[in-house]
Amino acid sequence: MDRGRVTRWAAPIAFLAAVTIGALVVRAGLQHGRHHHPQTPPTTVASKKEKKTHTAVQTRHRTYTVVSGDTLAGIAAKTGTTVAKLEQLNPGIDPTALRVGQTIRVQ
Repeated sequence: MDRGRVTRWAAPIAFLAAVTIGALVVRAGLQHGRHHHPQTPPTTVASKKEKKTHTAVQTRHRTYTVVSGDTLAGIAAKTGTTVAKLEQLNPGIDPTALRVGQTIRVQ
């Protein structure tokens, strides 16, 4: 092989590889940020009939979007729960067949 041909293509290939790796790192960081949902604080509601203040806790379901390589054990560890709780919150989920992009409840 001609040495001139190799060096002529080495720089563009290295540049494209670096840009691709950078894009993947940025994308992974953006996707990671989507999985953290702040909890909704309790709200206080006053009832006109009883004239008492009741604290109503809003139940906001936290979800997680499955990414490549995820397992239920890994998701449980990332979200601070257990595999048993994930299975309880997601009846019918097949732990051996998680799909990338699948949304599951974690709380």
